[in-house]
Amino acid sequence: MSETLVITDGDALIVADVQRDFLPGGSMAIAGSEDVVAPLNRVIDLFYPRGFPIYAVSFRHSDDHAAFQAQGGKFPAHCVADTAGAEFASGLGLPAFAMMISREVQEGGSGFAGTQLEFQLMMYGVKRVLIGGLGDGVAAMVRDAVRLGYSVVVLRGAVRTHRDEEQVLAELTGLGATVIPAADVA
Repeated sequence: MSETLVITDGDALIVADVQRDFLPGGSMAIAGSEDVVAPLNRVIDLFYPRGFPIYAVSFRHSDDHAAFQAQGGKFPAHCVADTAGAEFASGLGLPAFAMMISREVQEGGSGFAGTQLEFQLMMYGVKRVLIGGLGDGVAAMVRDAVRLGYSVVVLRGAVRTHRDEEQVLAELTGLGATVIPAADVA
């Protein structure tokens, strides 16, 4: 049994890449991806009434992105700007004040790369980030957040990638993150 994690001033929630192309029926669907929405909504519902910062990070690729198969890359076209696949999951309950962080980076890149995320976190006095989401960008986000000196909590049950979940969570722990069940956040 794990301990409850109580959110406090100085905490922020980062929801990474919970976009339709990573959900069932999307061009890069991840097995079980739809299962992250309910735990993320639960944590969003804890942050929202307290006014704690919530960041929604997403890919917004051009339709001729170099990583796409049509340009000789290894990935199918996904999360193309201004398409349904780039939209957040329809059931994801992001509040109006959630800060949207959009990026155009190579696959698996962090939401810190080429964005104002680090500045935003500093501006709000954030010391600890709770992270959940889809794809390899989650691990990159954890790596960069630890490198930047944040205490990092990965929300078990709110993370899915194309790789084995337990292996990914072990890697994230090895990077310096704490992994707790999303249900244990209060």
